[in-house]
Amino acid sequence: MNGQITLPSVSIPAAAEVDVLVIGGGAAGIAAAIAAANGGARTMLVEQRGFLGGMGTVALVPAFCPFTDKQKPIIRGLGLELMERMKQACNLDYRTAYREMLDWVPIDPEVLKRVYDDAILESGITPLYHTFVYDVVLSEDSRKVTGVVVVNKTGRSFIPCRYIIDCSGDGDVAALAGVRFQKGGEAGELQPGSMCYLLANVDRPAFNRYLEESGDTGQLHKTVERAITEGALPEGRKSISGLAWVSDYLVGVNFGHVFGVDGTRAEDLTRGAIEGRRTAERQLQFFRSYVPGFEHAHMVASGEQLGIRETRRIEGDYTLTVDDFLSARSFPDDIARNAYYIDIHLAHSKGEMTINHLPPGVSHGVPYRIMPVGIDNLWVAGRCVSSDRAVQGSLRVMPNCFSMGQASGTAAALALRDGSGSRDISVAELQQRLLEQDVWLGEDYLPAEQRQEDAAL
Repeated sequence: MNGQITLPSVSIPAAAEVDVLVIGGGAAGIAAAIAAANGGARTMLVEQRGFLGGMGTVALVPAFCPFTDKQKPIIRGLGLELMERMKQACNLDYRTAYREMLDWVPIDPEVLKRVYDDAILESGITPLYHTFVYDVVLSEDSRKVTGVVVVNKTGRSFIPCRYIIDCSGDGDVAALAGVRFQKGGEAGELQPGSMCYLLANVDRPAFNRYLEESGDTGQLHKTVERAITEGALPEGRKSISGLAWVSDYLVGVNFGHVFGVDGTRAEDLTRGAIEGRRTAERQLQFFRSYVPGFEHAHMVASGEQLGIRETRRIEGDYTLTVDDFLSARSFPDDIARNAYYIDIHLAHSKGEMTINHLPPGVSHGVPYRIMPVGIDNLWVAGRCVSSDRAVQGSLRVMPNCFSMGQASGTAAALALRDGSGSRDISVAELQQRLLEQDVWLGEDYLPAEQRQEDAAL
């Protein structure tokens, strides 16, 4: 049957109202929920998988992107705390190897899942896993989201809320509420996805000897180019995005691309998952044949879905631009800092990557205004905040998502206290609350003695 059908009217059960409802349990959602709950809000966190972590666990992205500006940590607060908790929950060898590292720290996904579970339960958050948002319900004047309709194994139900934070990564709640958004480049092109995976039974010392003897880099640029020339790998990226060594015998891999996948379409995600697993198998054969130390590598897990870099970018009260990034601009309503480079992956196998770095020690401000939208009780946090496409290629990584999530959750708690909307809170008080939570907003927000301490790091 083609066309459409009309479903019969149906009554669905309503849950008890929560103060703050957070949708999406990735880095942004975890930080948003913890910050809101720590601010006194009755908080629920809804996640479509059976665990938290977003791309770091669902897609097996193998490492946290940098928390520093190459001189000092600028992503602090909840994000840094959670990463350090993961380190402490790992074995002694891991803790010894990565105790001082803050950039590109390897992720042990099973440990991270448990760390996140513990963190939200300690804050008194109500988790609801295995649950999708089906629709949103707006007030009569369409100025507020009064709740969401969710679908899970229990059925359909309605969760009423006073405030809501969209941390879905794709701006799903905002889009359902009618918020305007952009997607992709001028021709609609999107950055490709990547199927990440874990390889066991590898030999890191043998691999390191190969790098030293061959003169190749840790990204295996020469080896990958040779494999492409000889037909062992397809045309595409000519180096490995990342090898993150959880131990000397276990490594997370981010390598290659799957093109033409729109992460807001189930059909594309399905095709991407199938193609991604096939690509990962071909890459495994490459490792076994071309890379010493990987002769007996065994793939123990691949991502539940592709790692998605780009979908919607909502239109907020301010759009962060590439000029803001390149000029390291600060804003009076800054709620975070960012120094991660602009990292736009090629949209097709013949394309080129766009990469722009800030100098060491330099960062730009992340203003509060990129998270509120045209709905009074809604914030959007994470990779789909209001920015141009170039800056989205920088803001999208997990450390930044932690920062934006923490700011949105703290703002929601303040709004709840005052009965105000997202645009009506005191930004100065929000900034003060974030500073009290060990968030770093730049030297201008530090007492003189602390500026001297940071300069000495």
